[in-house]
Amino acid sequence: MDLNSYHILHVGSVLVLLAYSFYAFAAPAETRKRVLMITGIATLLVLVSGFGMLHRMGFGFPGWAIVKFVCWLGLSATAGLAYRRRQQAGLFMVLALALAIIAVAMAYLKPF
Repeated sequence: MDLNSYHILHVGSVLVLLAYSFYAFAAPAETRKRVLMITGIATLLVLVSGFGMLHRMGFGFPGWAIVKFVCWLGLSATAGLAYRRRQQAGLFMVLALALAIIAVAMAYLKPF
């Protein structure tokens, strides 16, 4: 695949992951299985497309990519936590938003 295909797949998967993670904070409990399945697939696509882009660009595994990887781990966990800890939904929403902003900043600034 070319770099643009990886980029489109990556950004689209991140949008789906974020959207369904935030949906999980307000969704009824009976949607749990479907939402976790969709976020799991989106998480896998984010991971594969992200490493595919790093490989195509020849970056290796720089520091900013490690920060993005940690953000990805946190975002991947938010949908599951949203169903388990409903009383802390506000905290997890702020955390998910902060992780997303940090990941975008690392992608564009590439500080280290």
